[in-house]
Amino acid sequence: MHAQFHSQFFPFCFLVDVSGQTKMAFYLSLSSSSSAAATSCCCAPPSSLYSRLNPLFFPQRRRNFTSTLSGLRRRRRSKTKFYTVAAAVSAENAGVFTSPETAKSFDFANEERIYKWWESQGYFKPSFDRGSDPFVVPMPPPNVTGSLHMGHAMFVTLEDIMVRYHRMKGRPTLWLPGTDHAGIATQLVVERMLASEGIQRVDLGREEFAKRIWDWKEKYGGTITNQIKRLGASCDWTRERFTLDAELSRAVVEAFVRLHEKGLIYQGSYLVNWSPNLQTAVSDLEVEYSQEPGALYYIKYRVAGGSRDDYLTIATTRPETLFGDTAVAVNPEDERYSKYIGKMAIVPLTFGRHVPIISDKYVDKDFGTGVLKISPGHDHNDYLLARKLGLPILNVMNKDATLNEVAGLYCGLDRFEARKKLWSDLEETGLAVKKEAYNLRVPRSQRGGEIVEPLISKQWFVTMEPLAEKALKAVEKGELTIMPERFEKIYKHWLSNIKDWCISRQLWWGHRIPVWYIVGKDSEEEYIVARNGAEALEKAQEKYGKHVEIYQDPDVLDTWFSSGLWPFSTLGWPDVSAEDFKRFYPTSILETGHDILFFWVARMVMMGIEFTGTVPFTNVYLHGLIRDSQGRKMSKTLGNVIDPLDTIQEYGTDALRFTLALGTPGQDLNLSVERLASNKAFTNKLWNAGKFILQNLPSKSDLSSWEALSIYKFDMVESLLKLPLAERWVVSKLHILIDTVTSSYDKYFFGDVGRELYDFFWADFADWYIEASKARLYHSESQSRASVAQSVLLYVFGNILKMLHPFMPFVTEELWQALPSREEALMASAWPLTSLPRHVESIKQFENLQALTRSIRNIRAEYSVEPAKRISASIVASSEVIEYISREKEVLALLCRLDLQNMIFTDSAPGNANQSVHIVASEGLEAYLPLADMVDISSEVERLSKRLVKMQAEYDGLMARLSSPSFVEKAPEHIVRGVQEKAREAEEKLTLTRNQLAFLESSVLV
Repeated sequence: MHAQFHSQFFPFCFLVDVSGQTKMAFYLSLSSSSSAAATSCCCAPPSSLYSRLNPLFFPQRRRNFTSTLSGLRRRRRSKTKFYTVAAAVSAENAGVFTSPETAKSFDFANEERIYKWWESQGYFKPSFDRGSDPFVVPMPPPNVTGSLHMGHAMFVTLEDIMVRYHRMKGRPTLWLPGTDHAGIATQLVVERMLASEGIQRVDLGREEFAKRIWDWKEKYGGTITNQIKRLGASCDWTRERFTLDAELSRAVVEAFVRLHEKGLIYQGSYLVNWSPNLQTAVSDLEVEYSQEPGALYYIKYRVAGGSRDDYLTIATTRPETLFGDTAVAVNPEDERYSKYIGKMAIVPLTFGRHVPIISDKYVDKDFGTGVLKISPGHDHNDYLLARKLGLPILNVMNKDATLNEVAGLYCGLDRFEARKKLWSDLEETGLAVKKEAYNLRVPRSQRGGEIVEPLISKQWFVTMEPLAEKALKAVEKGELTIMPERFEKIYKHWLSNIKDWCISRQLWWGHRIPVWYIVGKDSEEEYIVARNGAEALEKAQEKYGKHVEIYQDPDVLDTWFSSGLWPFSTLGWPDVSAEDFKRFYPTSILETGHDILFFWVARMVMMGIEFTGTVPFTNVYLHGLIRDSQGRKMSKTLGNVIDPLDTIQEYGTDALRFTLALGTPGQDLNLSVERLASNKAFTNKLWNAGKFILQNLPSKSDLSSWEALSIYKFDMVESLLKLPLAERWVVSKLHILIDTVTSSYDKYFFGDVGRELYDFFWADFADWYIEASKARLYHSESQSRASVAQSVLLYVFGNILKMLHPFMPFVTEELWQALPSREEALMASAWPLTSLPRHVESIKQFENLQALTRSIRNIRAEYSVEPAKRISASIVASSEVIEYISREKEVLALLCRLDLQNMIFTDSAPGNANQSVHIVASEGLEAYLPLADMVDISSEVERLSKRLVKMQAEYDGLMARLSSPSFVEKAPEHIVRGVQEKAREAEEKLTLTRNQLAFLESSVLV
């Protein structure tokens, strides 16, 4: 005989007769996907239990039992009863989880075991079992050279929250991971490694050097991936990509070829940012500017044909570039120099080389002397001005930042050595005017850190304007949404003022530019673009004959070029028939830091529209930077770097994730140890709540109690209204919370989600309902009261774990596995239903009870009543209020430490009102607490009298100081204000103490 028996609740059952001898046993698999969910047996629990099973404990899909088992049950009911033994997990997850019943706190060491279990069960892969609308997130590929930092922790946390939420919502969820080859960074790392061995890359040659990098990548490239896993990233590692994978490299070549065919890629000699140490061009976006101390040099440029007094004084921060001067410019409205416009100036130390003196409104009259040297080969602004005016361009530097033959006697000198020697020579010749300190805006390479040099170089460029136009329209039409919205303006401004993109890099690591040149031909005019060498040779032979020789361009493409294809190249493009491309493109959302909005996000949008005809994602979520507790950028220099792995070891992954997720989109987050410690305490609070619930469930052998537990349902208004007030309140609050939290998740308001869940769990569930439930569990003679509390505790706590899981996956999964209601994995369970019933009136009623409780507690504290002492109380209210408050008298007595036998509920003041403390808890709800129950009145009068004398003395002293003209007039203002504030506070305390003393004295008289 077979039965589908719910393994969540009774994973292992024994059939035992009254003598205690085991007659038969059967095992039920925990695997929800296994056909072995039903196993051979010849027994079944009472059908009355299963017919009323709570959906929390027994989902409908697993509540089917055969009539054969039902008949067998009837025959054996008189002889047997069922006992459930310890809830065992399946063989696959045995030893993975720890129960709060046996562990004092959540052990962070379990996190890695839990993660490996998730991965081994295939939970990270997209499943189409419950839905067909996929949710897809392309992971920003960290550099293969990277090591985990807080920036990684931020994006992993936020993206994992997104995918875990949508996975639980039933959507096929794909978080696609991978790493970037990081051209410059990786080449630097390997070059330094080789240098430590006394080897230069040029000694190895390109092919051997590339092999060394691949060897390094195989050995160390997985470090960042393993560290990301440590954060709980539930991405599909079976689809992990690397930007130099064969398929992705094919996509890069295809993109280059298509752009070239459309005339959007061209080659030319232009001014670029040159990194002398790296020996490559770098993008404008890869140049970081810093304020550094420097000097402003004032130099005389004599006017040709004039007297010794005819000269122009030029102020420059880079005198070594004067050898590249092709003009001297002044503002046409500057009367100081109008007489020189149209004449020639003699460039110093160039053996009399003449350049024209021109006028242009671009020149700032107020900067320096108002005279500008134009060096178009070494300054971006000068370059643009020279192109506008048709001036020649001179390059005075080699690619290693030494001066070339144009510099004459200074040829071969490093740029900074040349600067010193040049200034010394200018001083000797009398052409140096002065040198003064000046704060420079210095451009440095983001990767190498060295000062970059504007340099004329032959490079490959992408014409960006037509691509940018489409990317702008995508936002304007609402096809792309950027969060926070304020970044749309920044996005639009950059795209509206975009420059052509220099995509070539002079490196040996990366995607080789798919361009071949003809041996013996001018490379700028005669070249072939092809998808591979064989295709290039075939094209060359068609044009130049069979004996033609070709060679490939030595440069590689900018790393950001391949990254710009990431959302679709990882899914199979250019093969648009690929299964993943058809299923998962376009993706749902791109989450990343706001600092790479231009580097990466905008380029992906442009590339996606260009090559696929649609935006690569419909939403962009931008997070801020992580700073220290003082708002400073983390740096080794400041010694304020917080290491994520150290943080995880001390506080746990969940506490770190919860802390990071509470930030506001697009705004920087100040991370402090105090926040981490607070959220570690939250983790412990969750654990202790789970421990309390598990320890207060029925005995495993108490089947009747489990049957009583199963009758409570929470998805119908009628069922909700049958619950006692405290249970109606917490379930109603939970149902409202589910709606609020779900809405916030859908809007990506993760900070709101975290705060709402934190407040509900701590303030409502732990502080109030768990405490109230103790009245049912420990102080009620009614088994039904205990059952309803147990059922509600499980229901509410289970839903809290579900909603918190995307934030805190490890501790919630561990707790979930300990619950009798759990499914195989929390991360694979269904998200709570929304629009469930709630009873607003019950919420108001319980809030009245809370107000009464707080008021009584405050009075107890005010009179220093011993915590264990129980006191009498008269509760005064209307009959309507009395009706619901009195039904919760056990709860009220427990929470307020009241004497249950001496609690009176009435609609008028009691006879001993004048000897009681009167409390107004809320409108229409009052209480009277007999003084004699709380304090020894005579002793309290004596204590307060002494206290009043002391307080009066302190107050008189403060007032004496304020009455002194010398103090008020001579003391600093903030000191006087401080004394005035203390005097006001002392006066208020005096009044309260006098009133309290008068009340006690009147009670004694009575």
